[in-house]
Amino acid sequence: QPAETQPTSAPATQPAQTAPGEIDAPRGVKPETSQPFGEREIPIRSVLAINHVGRYGRTAVHTDAIEAALVAGQFTAPTDGQTVELPDGSSRAWTTIAAGDDGGLRDEALKGGYAYAAVESEREQVMILDAAGHSLVYVNGEPRGGDPYGFGFVRLPVLLKAGRNELLFVVGGGELHARLIEPRAAVMFDLNDPTLPDGLSGQTADLWGAVVVINTTTKPLEHARVVARCGEQTRETPLPAVPAVSVRKVGFAIPAAEFAAPSAAVPLELTLLGGGAELDRATLELAVRQPTELHKRTFVSDIDGSVQYYAVRPMSVGDDNPSRPALFLSLHGAGVDTLNQARCYAAKTWGHVVAPTNRRPFGFDWEDWGRLDALEVLALAEKTFDTDPQRTYLTGHSMGGHGTWQIGAHFPDRFAAIAPSAGWISFSSYVGEQRPEPASPIETLLRRATNPGDTLALSRNYLHHGIYVLHGSVDDNVPVEQARTMRKHLADYHSDFTYYERPGAGHWWGNECMDWPPLFDFLKLHTRAATETVRHIEFVTASPAISARCDWATIEQQIRCLDFSSIDLTLDPQTRAIRGTTENVARLTLQVAGAGLEPGAPLTLDLDGDQLENVAWPTESGTITLARRDGRWQAGSAGLGGPALRAASEKGPHRSGPFKNAFNHRVQLVYGTHGSPAENAWALAKARYDAETFWYRGNGAFDLVPDSAFDAQAEPERNVVLYGNAETNSAWQALLPACPLQVTAGHVRVGERQFERDDLAVLAVYPRPSSHAALVGVVAGSGLPGMRLTDRLPVFVSGVAYPDWTLLGPEVLRDGLASIIATGFFGNDWQLDAGQTAWQ
Repeated sequence: QPAETQPTSAPATQPAQTAPGEIDAPRGVKPETSQPFGEREIPIRSVLAINHVGRYGRTAVHTDAIEAALVAGQFTAPTDGQTVELPDGSSRAWTTIAAGDDGGLRDEALKGGYAYAAVESEREQVMILDAAGHSLVYVNGEPRGGDPYGFGFVRLPVLLKAGRNELLFVVGGGELHARLIEPRAAVMFDLNDPTLPDGLSGQTADLWGAVVVINTTTKPLEHARVVARCGEQTRETPLPAVPAVSVRKVGFAIPAAEFAAPSAAVPLELTLLGGGAELDRATLELAVRQPTELHKRTFVSDIDGSVQYYAVRPMSVGDDNPSRPALFLSLHGAGVDTLNQARCYAAKTWGHVVAPTNRRPFGFDWEDWGRLDALEVLALAEKTFDTDPQRTYLTGHSMGGHGTWQIGAHFPDRFAAIAPSAGWISFSSYVGEQRPEPASPIETLLRRATNPGDTLALSRNYLHHGIYVLHGSVDDNVPVEQARTMRKHLADYHSDFTYYERPGAGHWWGNECMDWPPLFDFLKLHTRAATETVRHIEFVTASPAISARCDWATIEQQIRCLDFSSIDLTLDPQTRAIRGTTENVARLTLQVAGAGLEPGAPLTLDLDGDQLENVAWPTESGTITLARRDGRWQAGSAGLGGPALRAASEKGPHRSGPFKNAFNHRVQLVYGTHGSPAENAWALAKARYDAETFWYRGNGAFDLVPDSAFDAQAEPERNVVLYGNAETNSAWQALLPACPLQVTAGHVRVGERQFERDDLAVLAVYPRPSSHAALVGVVAGSGLPGMRLTDRLPVFVSGVAYPDWTLLGPEVLRDGLASIIATGFFGNDWQLDAGQTAWQ
């Protein structure tokens, strides 16, 4: 999005570090099979460009005069010198820019602006758009994925109509490369973005890889298969559907060829089959390593079913190896490949270094899906290497230092110590975001949705582990004031932290700014207390859906959603009493069976002054459930029960908003086909754009399903996101009959309030019926203008969040946040009345 190209968004655009190195090129890609191109090319040698026409930032909405025209259906082809009136009353003009000798377009106008090109086509045809430097492109009005970081692997098939075709690029970095090239086949591999493991000597279990498939046809590619051959063995993997005129990164099984001695490469032959014919063939190469060498491992993610990878610097073999090694989870900086991250460490004699990906080198700043990736890899590594849960450590550099602060704060019972290096604290501290005070009610709820990113507000959780802070004194990327702020903050309450500021050092001062011996000496001195020995818990969370548990206590529900909730509890095993205070907690569970208490005798609970005597020992679950009723705590009364008896329909760690959570849990994007031709075309284009964006940002894959083919009874535990409204998307009535937000043609209802307009947009999340954990997301409009208004809401941008539901009109593109009509959080019963709502 343009927001990420402005000076206010430094975290997402900070340059790649000179070390641990630039992103690795895909290993072993053969040029003759890696290009999805034919011979005919349409170069884009000149464009009309205009600098930014609004105000952008890492925020839920932005202003933009050209987007306002697109939403209203009033955008027309610009001419040289034509002016555009900006939301603030000023104006800018379109100017012609010609490409340089290398085909690149460069100009100040391309820093946060637009570039327009018209392409003539003799006939309707599909071409491959090979472009970089743009956050998205409208192709004849339909949004398509971009390449804002200039990775160079975004090659999208686009349908050109006979005659004039319009390409409108949203650009940011001052440079754009673009061309249209004839595809070499109707369906083909593109090997420029593979995800591959390393083969390990002696390995016999199958592996997983992933590669991009391009579908240039106007129908989804269904029932296709990939056959992978490695040595004399083959594996055949059925593929999910690849959308029409789009791409999908697909996973496939790799046969374990009983890899012998390490070698530079082992051929991996891929064959794409479909419709009874061979569609394409390609060859990649796998490196083969010793299990004791630096290597990559792949896995199938529970988030979206895609294939992800992580890097490992294994523990060095020696006589002093512990029976259960330690685990060092190391988070990379912006633009750094995780293999290079792990390469910076020398092998340790007492533990394994494991580096997750954040889903991409820039990814999600270790928040949102980047945070989920780190947790997935942590769980896999603990199981794979049988590590000591009391000696798990968290560290990282730059953006990974921020991730260390963030993940360490959210999950204090997972780590014995954390060690951020050159880390920034939060988006607000790093970017210097200015937030007007007092905030309006709507701004207050929008900010509350971003509370999980407020590191300082979660920082009391650091009391659970030691901290080593490392920073260069002249860091010109992440100012040293970030570390000094944390040193001053920790000094007020934390007694177990070490601060080292390297004199004269910049952002990167060699491998030692991560593999710093005193840092690892500090980690070695720290062991995490076993849960059954923990007698005092002080814990704060912004969202139980992200972080609910600390040792034997779990915050199940909040009184005010996404406001900060805290507990301060002390357990006395002698008197069998748990005493303490809570803030913004509606429901709490205590896993007393795991707290080191002898089972049998009753317990005494004293919470916020409420005395609960003779609380029976929970013989079956080992868990006591407490809930607030009429302002007082009650334990084990009718309707409360234990975790197994909790009403699955209510909010909790198992299922909750805000809106972004709709894109977890192997989501299906269901687009409407029962509207007008233009509405149906929008729904498909928007779902496809979201899928392409998540592939680019998160190395992921979403299923696209027309509502006509969606079965509400099948796979009920998967999340679903609906595109359209109750009239244009037939899945709406099956999934959202009880939702208090209803959107139809020209009409939006929020509880008892009615709106008669065709230009309203709605984002919302609601529980999926007959499911214990799944959510339904809504990307809806009351008409085409409202639908188009959702196109560029930055759902996949870290640091941006939306509450459970948001209602807005096109006025936001002129006035910004002040024009959002309403937003809010549902109550724990998923109703409006019990939640929090703010109206304009």
